[in-house]
Amino acid sequence: MASINIAGDTSGSISLTVPSVAGTNTVTIPANSGVVMVSGNMPTFRAVSNITQSLTVNVTTKATCYTTVQWDTASCYNSSTNRYTPNVAGYYEVKAGIQYGALSAQPYIYIYKNGSVYTRYNLIAASGYGNPFITGLVYMNGSTDYLEVYLESDAGSGSAGTSGDNNYCYFSAAMIRGA
Repeated sequence: MASINIAGDTSGSISLTVPSVAGTNTVTIPANSGVVMVSGNMPTFRAVSNITQSLTVNVTTKATCYTTVQWDTASCYNSSTNRYTPNVAGYYEVKAGIQYGALSAQPYIYIYKNGSVYTRYNLIAASGYGNPFITGLVYMNGSTDYLEVYLESDAGSGSAGTSGDNNYCYFSAAMIRGA
């Protein structure tokens, strides 16, 4: 197997040594300033719930139950505030799910960007448990933009989150393309 060697010096210049093989050897480097991301080192995180969060009917409430971090490749998720602030500008796929327990309700789940509703989902449930989830694609500026999850139940009473049931109760994001 051939390899490509990259050598740099203190001037900031690099040189590529292409392997001696037949055919065309092409490396495309984007015309980008700052950090150039490649597959494998883009920011991603996943936090899950292992606690129950009480909700008040017809009140949109910030989700504070995503406290157990399963991974956070760039240290951008704050489990104390349940807020994701990625440090690289780009487009992110964001997902969140919650399990509403013992509701006869229409539970909502929201993704907020910078303190405002970005997208929402409403699960129409006749009774029992509701497990709404939401996904969306969002541009983040890599410095001040942040994401949070909010919850709401419009009927009945109950709680969001189920202790230890992180199959339903999760908040995650992954960068899919640079700015």
